Amino acid sequence: MKKIKLVCVSLLAVAAFSCKNANKENSHSSEDHNGADHSHTETEVQYSLIADSTKASFTAYKTTDKVPVGGTFKTINITKSNTGATALEALNGTEFSIPVSSLFTNDGTGTRDPKILEFFFGVMKNTELISGVLKVDGDKTSLDVTLNGETANIPLETEKLADNKFTFTGVMNLGEWSALDAVASINKACEALHTGADGISKTWEDVAIKGEVLLMKK
Repeated sequence: MKKIKLVCVSLLAVAAFSCKNANKENSHSSEDHNGADHSHTETEVQYSLIADSTKASFTAYKTTDKVPVGGTFKTINITKSNTGATALEALNGTEFSIPVSSLFTNDGTGTRDPKILEFFFGVMKNTELISGVLKVDGDKTSLDVTLNGETANIPLETEKLADNKFTFTGVMNLGEWSALDAVASINKACEALHTGADGISKTWEDVAIKGEVLLMKK
């Protein structure tokens, strides 16, 4: 009888020891062999704009044949930027200002840029800077642009070139910024150069715009 009791006690002791070991293993299930705790989720990826990588260009048109004249602005100041879980979320609400003095049209004669600054921007109100805000609403993007003391919105087409690189294109109708007097002014200053084979001098009021941005992911 004593032998039976001893066997029972031994079995109970083994069972208790096994349970303790099982509980101990479970308590370490969220740790690796170095003791690292995997119970926490990884940090969420964040995108942010690389300010000095941003580019802005435009295409204006002359003569009734609508001959394109391209240009860029060498300086774009990002005055407000954000971060986001996606690239477009990070770009939403980005604010910028462009000094018109940074205009560059790659004119070999060196006469075009001074004329644009004097006879186009120079006849507008508050023309030292062009400012704007990029807006993202779902899959729609647009740009609020302030020029000549007026603010108007430009719907944009968005093209994703890579996970962190985008281009935005749109059309700016200068009448929406009350800038038709400036269009007439530059047309008069460049009358001969803006005259086509039909003998008509014309400067178009619609200007194609393009922006390029690069973001970093961390």
